[in-house]
Amino acid sequence: MTSIKTASMPASPTRRALLTAATGLAATSWIPRAARAQAVSGTVTLAGWSKPISEITNLLVEPDKGFFKAQGVNLVYLPGAGGGDAIRNLLSGQADVAFTDPGSFFMALDKGEKLRAIYDIYPQNVFNVVSLKSANITKPADLKGKRIGVYSLSSGTRQNLLVMLHQAGLSESDVEIVVTGVLNFAPLLQGQVDATAATDTGLLVGRKRGLGEVNVMPVSDYLNVSSDLFVVREAALAQKQPLLRAFLKAYRDSAAWMIAQPEEAATLAGKRAIDGTDRAINLDVIQLRNAASQSPSGRPLGAFDLQSLQKAADAYRALGLIQHPIDVAAVVDTGLLPGA
Repeated sequence: MTSIKTASMPASPTRRALLTAATGLAATSWIPRAARAQAVSGTVTLAGWSKPISEITNLLVEPDKGFFKAQGVNLVYLPGAGGGDAIRNLLSGQADVAFTDPGSFFMALDKGEKLRAIYDIYPQNVFNVVSLKSANITKPADLKGKRIGVYSLSSGTRQNLLVMLHQAGLSESDVEIVVTGVLNFAPLLQGQVDATAATDTGLLVGRKRGLGEVNVMPVSDYLNVSSDLFVVREAALAQKQPLLRAFLKAYRDSAAWMIAQPEEAATLAGKRAIDGTDRAINLDVIQLRNAASQSPSGRPLGAFDLQSLQKAADAYRALGLIQHPIDVAAVVDTGLLPGA
């Protein structure tokens, strides 16, 4: 496990955003000392879907920026290999919060797990399926009989690939799924797979490193739903509510900081991210994640679009990916969101 941390502010901060932040800072100055002494203090272990990579720089810079420390939270990051991995680490008790995709969340709920989503990390779908032009794969139906790479069998790349396959009336048995690891387009270039499921950041890095001409099928064309959520066990909501609230405040601050200061974030990624050796690529990756963090409809960072999530849950059931109906409003808790 790796200790880390984060902070706040948007990309081209508006006057309103700056005034809001200033008001928030000023408000803390008159809080009675006794009240401040009762502030939250504790450790939150976050089960991630990935290793410490540049797209989560806002988490990795905790030693530099101290966003979580400022809220009384000691952040510990537990790396993983996919959203399903994050859920498993949550359910096993190794973590307090899972950084996971909606598909993994829905599948755990479908098995009867008592979970709640408490923050919408990326309100936009960032997944896609990529193939070389020479393969002539231009629509989901063309994937039949093909070898397709995924980050891991418990990753959002696999879940979103299944969504795309179902759009063409295909199932997992109609293709051969090959685990290629994160940000790894080498198997595609070497002909080991015909296509690969990836994120927008994975595709960006692949292109920067010589991927060449490719066909890209965005999953958002078929199901545009959030890419990642913070999920907790239902029991934790009552047991750790103040600590979880402080965690979400710190995370939102860190996300807002990365939006406002992408250049600084790109530099710090060089120190903190395992893939952060190229500052220009860091910046491009961070800009993509900043865009994905913001709602197209202008909702505050972390706010849910319940209608969209319900549509996704219904789609997963209609496609046979889950067996039971999910009432999204009953498994999302918005009460811990900053400002709620």
